[in-house]
Amino acid sequence: MILTELELIERSKAIRILFSDVDGILTDGRLVYGTDQIETKEFNVRDGLAVKLWRGCGYPFGLITARQSEAVMRRASELSVDHLIQKQPHKLQAIIETIKPLGLSLEEVCYIGDDLHDLSAVKAVGLGATVADAAEEVIDMADFQTDSKGGFGALRELVQTILKAKNEWKGAIQSFY
Repeated sequence: MILTELELIERSKAIRILFSDVDGILTDGRLVYGTDQIETKEFNVRDGLAVKLWRGCGYPFGLITARQSEAVMRRASELSVDHLIQKQPHKLQAIIETIKPLGLSLEEVCYIGDDLHDLSAVKAVGLGATVADAAEEVIDMADFQTDSKGGFGALRELVQTILKAKNEWKGAIQSFY
């Protein structure tokens, strides 16, 4: 169930780590295969800047995907992603295994996903988020839904929302003034 603005602010204040699905969040979910058997993906630069702003505030960021892709590895490297987990359809399990050594709890986790394999993670974390064009079941389970569709700045919208709730947005963008 989507949180009220006040509930969203309170939940956001507790978030210490952000995880994102890839296909349908950082991309529009389409897969493109070239004749050379190379898979290509389109990423939104605003989402990339959001990762850098999030990490610049001192928070770790992770990508969790059920698929394996060279394009995702390259994008994760460009963004200096802290945790890249590929070929993992069990998103909640991956989150738990990642946060345990960090001493974090599920209440301190935000996860954004868009499809059925994201349901358990969206439901279990402190702030479960989704995109405008997510599966109905995920929307029903999410605490927050972006106005943006996946691949069109949804992660940026989420990061901005959380950092504003934490009163860290102005500091995060200070270097652009």
